[in-house]
Amino acid sequence: MATRQKERVNVEGRELTLTNLGKIIYPETGTTKAEVLDYYAAVAPFLIPAAADRPATRKRWVNGVGTTDNPGQMFFQKNLDESTPSWVPRVTIQHKDHSNDYPLVNNLATLTWLAQIAALEIHVPQWRVDAEGNVLNPDRLVLDLDPGPGAGLPECVEVAKLARAILKDMGMDPVPVTSGSKGIHLYAGLDGSQKWEQISAFAHELARSLEADHPDLVVSDMKKSLRGGKVLVDWSQNSGNKTTIVPYSLRGRPHPMVAAPRTWRELSSPKFQHLDFTAVLKRVKEGKDPFAAVASGHPGHPPAHAGGDEDDDGGAAAGDGIHPRLKDYVRKRDPGKTPEPFPAVGQAIVGQATGGHSARAPQADAEENPAGGIFVIQEHHARAFHLDFRLEHHGVLVSWALPRGVPETPKKNHLAVHTEDHPLEYAKFQGIIPKGEYGAGTVSIWDSGTYECEKWRDGKEVIATLIGQPGGGLHGTKRFALIRTGESDKQWLIHLMKEQPSHQPVPRAGASGAGASGAGASTGPEPRRLTTVPDYSPMLATAGTAGELGGSRWLFELKWDGFRVLVFRRGGKIRLGSRTGKDMTATYPELSDPALWPERDFVADGEIVAFGKDGRPSFEQMQKRMNLTKPGDVQRARAIAPVQLMLFDMLFDDGAELVSLPLEERRGHLEQFMKDVRKGSPVHLSEMLDHDHQDILASAAELGLEGIMAKRADSRYLPGRRSHSWLKLKLEQSQEVVLGGWRPGAGARRGTIGSLLVGIPDGGTLRFAGRVGTGFKDWQLRDILKRVKELEQPESPFAEIPAEDANTAHWVSPELVGEVTFSDWTRDWTVGGRMRHPVWRGWRPDKSPSDVQPPG
Repeated sequence: MATRQKERVNVEGRELTLTNLGKIIYPETGTTKAEVLDYYAAVAPFLIPAAADRPATRKRWVNGVGTTDNPGQMFFQKNLDESTPSWVPRVTIQHKDHSNDYPLVNNLATLTWLAQIAALEIHVPQWRVDAEGNVLNPDRLVLDLDPGPGAGLPECVEVAKLARAILKDMGMDPVPVTSGSKGIHLYAGLDGSQKWEQISAFAHELARSLEADHPDLVVSDMKKSLRGGKVLVDWSQNSGNKTTIVPYSLRGRPHPMVAAPRTWRELSSPKFQHLDFTAVLKRVKEGKDPFAAVASGHPGHPPAHAGGDEDDDGGAAAGDGIHPRLKDYVRKRDPGKTPEPFPAVGQAIVGQATGGHSARAPQADAEENPAGGIFVIQEHHARAFHLDFRLEHHGVLVSWALPRGVPETPKKNHLAVHTEDHPLEYAKFQGIIPKGEYGAGTVSIWDSGTYECEKWRDGKEVIATLIGQPGGGLHGTKRFALIRTGESDKQWLIHLMKEQPSHQPVPRAGASGAGASGAGASTGPEPRRLTTVPDYSPMLATAGTAGELGGSRWLFELKWDGFRVLVFRRGGKIRLGSRTGKDMTATYPELSDPALWPERDFVADGEIVAFGKDGRPSFEQMQKRMNLTKPGDVQRARAIAPVQLMLFDMLFDDGAELVSLPLEERRGHLEQFMKDVRKGSPVHLSEMLDHDHQDILASAAELGLEGIMAKRADSRYLPGRRSHSWLKLKLEQSQEVVLGGWRPGAGARRGTIGSLLVGIPDGGTLRFAGRVGTGFKDWQLRDILKRVKELEQPESPFAEIPAEDANTAHWVSPELVGEVTFSDWTRDWTVGGRMRHPVWRGWRPDKSPSDVQPPG
């Protein structure tokens, strides 16, 4: 890999293009991007359990970390941008005044993608999220031992040992991690029963206690003036808003150091020091992971089979408080040697697997009253790779091993080997089972969620519909049958049902008639009922071609050339939110009048459009309404550029969350909803067309529109996700670009803009894409000149730019996004092509540079 600049790879079934493999990321050691990718692939079995289900913030050095004398530029990134692959698992976290979408480093493909975009440092909180994205209580405590001036690693070791003595007295044996920077991170596993405020308060008190006992060595106050010759015990990283670099992550320092878990024996060595990536690679090849006890999330279980005898094969009896169906599971494992979860003594039916998922009373194994519950499918890299398929039933996870994975077509069944039942806690397990132990190898979660059961005949047959996670291996909702095929209880087959689940809508209270598809009352599960209106981000479409429309039923809409908006009604107030969450309510008062809308809570999706004198959508007119908030400015703009709102989707209505319903059924809800919108208002239904796409494209061309939208009739709404279930089919080529510079005009344009120098982000750099010199109105040139002068900088932001284009150029900070149309590329973009005849369309204030996607 190290000798090639570009390579297409398949990682866990995900296709990735690895680029710039020979780029030097760490100049002082000559470490290349290929070596960084190799490192993260090697440590993945250790890093992923430490990071799994924790929202990850990233530090990126796209041009390398630089040297001690000339550090490289670092980008700190929390929110995911639109170029993120759709399969990356993610979670939306609501902060005080905004929400962010964070990746979850739950698999090797995601870790490889992060390494590809030079996200060298991965930082995570001390808490996880559950399968629904809910924040759980912290499951680990961390103390950051940070040496002040005049102190170093030996002093940190001394404080670490003092803290360990206190924690061990409280039943916690912490694990030290040399940070790869200056100090030591000290981790202890927690049982998740306390809130972060309680854990933070405890850590603060522990730091103060160490300071009181050792005032010449320890300080607990953050003031730099107090830290000379001492070690700061930074307790603040236990806050729910703080993150710490994940163990096994590289550091963005001149030398490729690592946040490396260590043993206490190592801390006593006189040669003890921080480790770089080559040293850590040698350690992981030996299969030893000092952090496993913390990463497993089960820090101190007593031996579940203590007190057993030879008559019961060493397993715990039901009378000991262990679930009777877990006897085989306990018998095969030693809790002192494997990080796998063990059922707690005295907990007859465990119900803590998903953070608040309560246990159910046992049910009869009867067809007429099937149950559902949680499911998990885990990748198991043991002697032979297989998937473990587990369904909650009778208070345990009934389990099958799938040597060939889940079937992808109803035409081909796969073998399923029935194995021992597992405790419910196993639904969250990811980690390494040591060599020599039962099931030795790496376990990671392939997909998880809930399932609905149609039939459960114990030991004979199971039919269940699994609802997976966005980005999970199932790619949504799948219906399976498990059938026993032989005399042995182990011999089963798994079959993908030909008729997949179809969730029908439940008509809103007071509504009558069928939905868009003509369906009557629902025969499937009802939409989830909620007492509050959720915050959503809009689902995003992918640029596509007519050749991608096979294999499914597609519905089509005209592509409105405007601004995307979500309309929220909460408690009588209307809020308009942009695709990035920006509040646009004040900018468009003609759309935010509550009197226009039905008097109930809802969330609808649409596009704000301004029309020109010819009655066609005009992006130029829309430019006149952008970014206005002062009432006087807004009123003047309304007079010359009135807007309309075209609604095309419904996410929430009167307490019912609709995002899990197919598009066709959501449209049924939207049509009912539109009957209650005030007649004559600027709010309209965007028509859904069920015709040949070529005819619709021809109509769009006649109307002078940008193109059409193609949406799968059965597509679910994926908030904040870009999906291939929605395709943009454009009549002309257009491209969002980032402004990087401008050239002064001559002749009639003297004293203003001659052309704009624009680029497209590519792997963390800004690649030059061409000069834009046409399409401007006089008022736009004045506006552009004012903006660029406020952002001028001395250096070019482009990775490279031809001398003839750079001549007389003024450079600007690459912060502004615009849109251009063009005829073609001079050659393929991947080999340095530029746009032919680009024409300026206008600013895109609803987008940031990280949102701009390369062509294709």
